[in-house]
Amino acid sequence: MTMQRDTWDSKLGFIMAASGSAVGLGNLWKFPYITWENNGGAFVLVYLGAVVILGLPIMMGEIFVGRTAHLSGAPAYKKLGGKGWSKLGYLGAAAGGVILSYYMVIAGWSLYSFWQCLGWSFGGYETPSSDAFGTFLGNGWLQIGLTALFTLMNAAIVLRGVGRGIERATRVMMPILVVIMLYLVITAMFMPGRNEAFAMIFSADFGRMPAVGYLEAVGQAFFSLSLGLGAMVAYGSYMKKSDSITHSAIWVVSVDTLFALLACVAMFTIILSVPELKAQVTAGEVGTVGMLFITLPQLFYTQMPGGVVLAPLFFILVAFAALSSTLSLGEVVASIMIDRRGWHRKKAVMITGGIVFVGSIFAALSLGASDALSSVTFKNVPVLSTIFGTKTGILSLLDHLAANWLLPVGGLGTTLFVGWFLKNDFILRELGIKNSNVIFNLWIWCLRVVAPVAIVALIIAVATGKDFS
Repeated sequence: MTMQRDTWDSKLGFIMAASGSAVGLGNLWKFPYITWENNGGAFVLVYLGAVVILGLPIMMGEIFVGRTAHLSGAPAYKKLGGKGWSKLGYLGAAAGGVILSYYMVIAGWSLYSFWQCLGWSFGGYETPSSDAFGTFLGNGWLQIGLTALFTLMNAAIVLRGVGRGIERATRVMMPILVVIMLYLVITAMFMPGRNEAFAMIFSADFGRMPAVGYLEAVGQAFFSLSLGLGAMVAYGSYMKKSDSITHSAIWVVSVDTLFALLACVAMFTIILSVPELKAQVTAGEVGTVGMLFITLPQLFYTQMPGGVVLAPLFFILVAFAALSSTLSLGEVVASIMIDRRGWHRKKAVMITGGIVFVGSIFAALSLGASDALSSVTFKNVPVLSTIFGTKTGILSLLDHLAANWLLPVGGLGTTLFVGWFLKNDFILRELGIKNSNVIFNLWIWCLRVVAPVAIVALIIAVATGKDFS
């Protein structure tokens, strides 16, 4: 018996879920950090350009594949292009599984930080020891426990399907994300560094932007918009034929970009309002993880107005952002088994979730709890050193593999499939358009020329030693 395929209850449901997939930890920590590293405004403009001419067209291409085939990942590419193209779908599922295995670990930290801040807000703030975070990372059982908790939260929602699970969850989480983010930005506006922050973010000086910043903007567009891993193929497969791919994709890209810019405003204002922190970040003494989980909690309680309320709210924001992203990743790996093997959703979620969790255990223990897993490296191994660079530890290796190779290669595959393999007449017919127009021609041109050139440049840079993870 063929199971009836789930669908989004509404167009808004898809936009909420897809936006939730895009709005994640990359917006809250990575985008502000690399924007700072690339001296602000010029990088922002390049990133916006990358989103418009690369991110948006590829997202539309992935949604098109899913909506047209009404299948996810490998089955969708096989249906539209034949068995050979199914490998592109499997690559996306592999990317989703790799990212999910270490993303769950980092997402679990948000639960710990929320609980910690809750205790400080009610019991009074106590400055942690200088090695507190390192001790936390080295506690293997705690890392595994937090990862398991977040994995169960993810699985419980994905298990309920698209309409009753992912859509309902994101309809609750996304408005809360918006409210907390706006509260964070408004609070930051009362800090002395706000004017300098706005000037740095929105004043472009291309002379101060390093050359590698152009490629970093492309890489960030992939990571931020959840491209190259089949998430939008899976989500698109549940869309109705009457839903506009263009309008939906524009909404998703706009929401994601707005969150990234708001996070920049808040983080830059906080950094520029605290001279000691500004000096540390400028000197490279505070990394992305350190900023989010070590420095910010201290600043909330010692520097920011209303910090006792803002601190726990902020980590609710981080947890919800992480959860909304992991839902799409969970759906990617589960839906491919539902569509390809005909598994019941419960079986697919439990088995794929279990496999990913095993990977998460290795990632969780590679932060200091296990010397062997923390010291794994391929920097002296021919070929593998090109793929993994000089990274050390399972989590860092997986992050490097996904961000530098799997996502760009998956995105390149989408541009070749939709832009070159599929016929224009077929695409126009599926879109319900009689004749090509300016928007359609621009979309195809970006997929055929602009996006592949940019992605190939990114891959070449990675192969020659650049790191965009």
